[in-house]
Amino acid sequence: MSVEAALGAFLERGAGGWGDLAFFRDGRARAVAQRVDARIAAGAHVLPEPSRVFAALEATPREGVKAVILGQDPYPTPGDAHGLAFSYLGSRRIPASLRAILAEMAENVGAPAPREGDLTPWAREGVLLLNTALTTEAGSAGAHLKFGWDGLADDALAALSESESPCVFMLWGAPARARAALIDGERHLVLACGHPSPLNRARDFRGCRHFARANAWLAARGVAPIDWRL
Repeated sequence: MSVEAALGAFLERGAGGWGDLAFFRDGRARAVAQRVDARIAAGAHVLPEPSRVFAALEATPREGVKAVILGQDPYPTPGDAHGLAFSYLGSRRIPASLRAILAEMAENVGAPAPREGDLTPWAREGVLLLNTALTTEAGSAGAHLKFGWDGLADDALAALSESESPCVFMLWGAPARARAALIDGERHLVLACGHPSPLNRARDFRGCRHFARANAWLAARGVAPIDWRL
């Protein structure tokens, strides 16, 4: 299956309610998909597989979003990424950034740190795990960051910001925090801090308590808290 074909199938299935975003209506989605398909035709090993490229939007329908965690792009090792930001299916040790995320979550909710990195349960709880680039290439992190996928992230954040439904936006690291301007901070909760990566010299992710703060804010607005336990 090509990425363009996967896009068509995604839209035919209803696109999780995201299909009316300008990114899908004005031709940008098709243009990006064709650009990725051109790389596949040239022999590049694109990740994740086409059928999983739009997995984050399908796993968390637009009307059910309670929180957004914005990532950058998929893991560049085959078998690791499956379309949800930060989520990991690989058989090796959980990546350092995800370990930091899970440790913070466990401390916030008083649960043991998970031993596996599949975040699908979060997506089902209403947490949109969206990367700013939905594809990359094996062995080349960030390979598709300039392919035009970022328009989707921008449109999705803006649409959620316009919604009356309370939403928590977790923006970790400078690229994610730069998108705070797209969000109505009076209507929604914006939680921003440094990236969970060990390369973050400020070390300002651990102790941010974003998971606990998100649930407290949602509960105060009559929204069922997110079950962060895995």
